[in-house]
Amino acid sequence: MSQAQVLKESKGPKTPGTPGLIFEEPIVFEMGSPGRKAYSLPSCDVPEVEIETLLPPAEIREAIDELPELTELDVVRHYTRLSQWNFSIDTNFYPLGSCTMKYNPKINETLARLPGFAQHHPMTPDADSQGSLQLMYELQECLKTISGMEHASLHPAAGAQGEFAGMLMIHAYHSAKGNPRKKVLLPDSAHGTNPASATLCGYKSIQLPSNAEGTIDVAKLEAAMDEETAAIMLTNPNTLGMFEKDILKITEIVHKKGGLVYCDGANLNAIMGIAKMGDMGIDVLHINLHKTFSTPHGGGGPGAGPVCIKDILEPYLPVPVVEKVGSKYRLNADRPESVGRLKSFNGNFGMLLRAYAYIRTLGPEGIRQAAQSAVLNANYIRARLKDTFHLPFTGASLHECVFNDKGQGITTMDFAKALIDHGFHPPTVYFPLIVKGALMIEPTETESKETLDDFIEAMKSIAKKGKEDPESFHASPRLSKVSRPDEAQAARNPKLRWPGH
Repeated sequence: MSQAQVLKESKGPKTPGTPGLIFEEPIVFEMGSPGRKAYSLPSCDVPEVEIETLLPPAEIREAIDELPELTELDVVRHYTRLSQWNFSIDTNFYPLGSCTMKYNPKINETLARLPGFAQHHPMTPDADSQGSLQLMYELQECLKTISGMEHASLHPAAGAQGEFAGMLMIHAYHSAKGNPRKKVLLPDSAHGTNPASATLCGYKSIQLPSNAEGTIDVAKLEAAMDEETAAIMLTNPNTLGMFEKDILKITEIVHKKGGLVYCDGANLNAIMGIAKMGDMGIDVLHINLHKTFSTPHGGGGPGAGPVCIKDILEPYLPVPVVEKVGSKYRLNADRPESVGRLKSFNGNFGMLLRAYAYIRTLGPEGIRQAAQSAVLNANYIRARLKDTFHLPFTGASLHECVFNDKGQGITTMDFAKALIDHGFHPPTVYFPLIVKGALMIEPTETESKETLDDFIEAMKSIAKKGKEDPESFHASPRLSKVSRPDEAQAARNPKLRWPGH
């Protein structure tokens, strides 16, 4: 068959091909030679003075010995070769159910690099920042419209900080009424940051067990809710991918006792443009722009976790607040009841810009279609794999589906490692914690049917071989640069420094 015929019949990569040239690469400290430089600066045009005459001794860093000295070519080749070891969303499918690893359109990156935005100093006066402030204000308005909430802050630098900000406002609200209260209720399927945020705000976390359908048990919620409970922290759709169909009952029960409802918006990707959190009785909602609105995700940031609220919490919004006065925009920090500033300057502006570009590119109809496609893709995978894998909760799911390794002959970790040899990043494993041996799969809206079919066939192939020859999986993956590192040892004894430094 000719190459043209192969390309014509192929609808995408089926399995990894020949590895090609993958270079062994030393760490950067082992490279270079004394005297090499990757820069060239003009001669100093002012008189040179010793730094000791400009700064106090305590502020002067000691010289660092043995820093690598490299040319520009050395540096470029080193990091390019390292990048060839990586798996990325630009190369193939990332079905991570807890992280919503969708493709980020390149137009977002182009717009984020416009000089007027990229080179705009955050300390520029408001009068000279009208373009950036207008963008932030309009993004707030978009998020308010999509969520059905009444106010928003773009400051939180991540989803976890967004939920922390929400809980700070809830604490301030109750304190202003004379009783900050003592407890917060959390479903047993909650994200791990939820109890952490509650604890940081001085609350004791009370766990609510899920019912057989994987959603909140309304009767147990009603029994647990009292006047010492400040709030419930829930996720909707929840971490099993299921919509809390009793959400109106849940919010009514909490509100009757004077509590507030915080919603973790990590899974807004499933319902944006279709349903609004504000209509469900939610008082506080954080939104992960890096999950729902296509800003880069992973590797420690930068993140963005705007928090949206109802009117009752408006006095406590973090400062400064972006406001529109007439035709002008300003940052208002004169808010005496505010919970304060969350970070320097005005949030991770580059991420806000990318999210704004994504929303404006899609428009209202596109936002709705994205959610519908995410739900369709997840349910397609679920339908194709439900006869091969155990589905612990059989209720309707939305944007993700959670299987486990029951009856497979190999473990969840074996599946994760074997998928790498098929050219796919593993799904989320062993989460949510209420599912033993969990495999949480979220295809997002950006994947084609061909990609999903390839992934499904890979999962079925691994399951078949796992029953026939389970021992063979202990060496997987075989095609990756690194096979199976000792993850427990790496977590307990990480090597964070070059020897001797």
